[in-house]
Amino acid sequence: QVQLVESGGGLVQAGGSLRLSCAASGSIFSISYMGWYRQAQGKQRELVARIAGGGSTDYADSVKGRFTISRDNAKNTVYLQMNSLRPEDTAVYYCNADISSISKYYMNNYWGRGTQVTVSS
Repeated sequence: QVQLVESGGGLVQAGGSLRLSCAASGSIFSISYMGWYRQAQGKQRELVARIAGGGSTDYADSVKGRFTISRDNAKNTVYLQMNSLRPEDTAVYYCNADISSISKYYMNNYWGRGTQVTVSS
């Protein structure tokens, strides 16, 4: 019954900011990798940012210097702070994580249902 739920999406003007949150819930034993993907209309889903269990991060070149990924292990939550937003950032943003549950001895990969981010010009 592990589940990822995104929040924080919405409509923002170009140059504005949004903070996305993704909370994992259920009988969680541990969480290793967590990441954010996005999919714009008519385009393939792409990796935006990822953060390892130890805190190391990676970003897509298109968002470096503008987006920051972080996590709160106590809350089983990953965040994506998005600044200086551009119309080309418009997409559905999905949370992704590798999680082991109490009932399983191996990691499973989970996806959230996504949250819409729309940046107006």
